[in-house]
Amino acid sequence: MFFSLEQATELLIQYKYLILFPVVVVEGPIATVIAGFIISLGIMNFILAYFVVVFGDITGDAIYYAIGRWGRESFLEKWGKYIGFPVEKIVPIEKHFENHGARTLFIGKMAHGIGAVFLIAAGLVKMPFLKFISANFLATLVKSLGLLLIGYFFGQAISKINSILEFIGAISISAGIIIIFIFFHYYKNKEPG
Repeated sequence: MFFSLEQATELLIQYKYLILFPVVVVEGPIATVIAGFIISLGIMNFILAYFVVVFGDITGDAIYYAIGRWGRESFLEKWGKYIGFPVEKIVPIEKHFENHGARTLFIGKMAHGIGAVFLIAAGLVKMPFLKFISANFLATLVKSLGLLLIGYFFGQAISKINSILEFIGAISISAGIIIIFIFFHYYKNKEPG
């Protein structure tokens, strides 16, 4: 996190919704939990905070999508052959996203710590943006509500919650790296088309 928990809490108490949006774009889950805690203190309105959190989270998702979408040309097409993943190998991934894009994004969104990989992959395979946003919007509504409620009811244990989120993130990242390695290894050895 770019801020300590205390700094983030103080900023959110002082500037409320004005700072909530950019903090959620950068540090979505823990910022959302902190917002839930501040709501429980009566400092912020639940509905307004929920709206800002969802909008901030979707904005962050769109940024990851853009990184994948425009990174394809600037990185993958230029350097993919050197890392064993030329552009031709992306066809099976594109087909997967055509058939299971919404489900894949929902799972990625719920998996704390590796969600960005799924969001970037959606951009990389040029998933239609409207389909991308629609799938993410539904997942964001669920996840944001859950995190706000965790903060609302258990906000006094915010540092413990942060530790749990970091632990879950570490496990998710480790599992994600293994899955991505297997996925790329499988498609690297598969003939294109």
